[in-house]
Amino acid sequence: MEQFFFTGWDSLARTLIIGVLAYVALVFFLRVSGKRTLSKMNAFDLVVTVALGSTLATVLLNKEVALAEGALAFALLIGLQFIVTWSSVRARWVRQLVTGEPRILFYRGEYLPQAMRVARVTQDEIQAAVRSAGLPSLQDAEAVVLETDGSFSVVRRSKEAEASSLTGIQGAAQQGQ
Repeated sequence: MEQFFFTGWDSLARTLIIGVLAYVALVFFLRVSGKRTLSKMNAFDLVVTVALGSTLATVLLNKEVALAEGALAFALLIGLQFIVTWSSVRARWVRQLVTGEPRILFYRGEYLPQAMRVARVTQDEIQAAVRSAGLPSLQDAEAVVLETDGSFSVVRRSKEAEASSLTGIQGAAQQGQ
């Protein structure tokens, strides 16, 4: 029964030492990799973040995994993320594969049911996004866009003809952009 609560000072010391060293290694690799690694997350970034957390937990708690193996796993995950994000900046097809594209869900007073169905978004969520943007009415919104990170952007209606921030967004071309 005692094994459930305390296995010995050696295992506590190992967890403490490996925990500190693994944390330092992870912070080092994150700093070296740049701010993009810690940026607002899309699905790809979320997977890498979860994998890093899982790796850290494994290094901390599994005596079979050496610190060097954990550090290599951190470097591998962050290196792969760097390669994919570097490629996505240079090749549109990689960017589309990794992050997808923003999608217009509401345009000039009209919900776009097909786009909403594909994105699995309800009218209530669109209305909440408009309220969060501080607009009193849906009519004050030019458009509501589901961004690649899952957040909503609300574009206010403008009286002046300006270059549109909706250019290039999936569904905007069908809506007159």
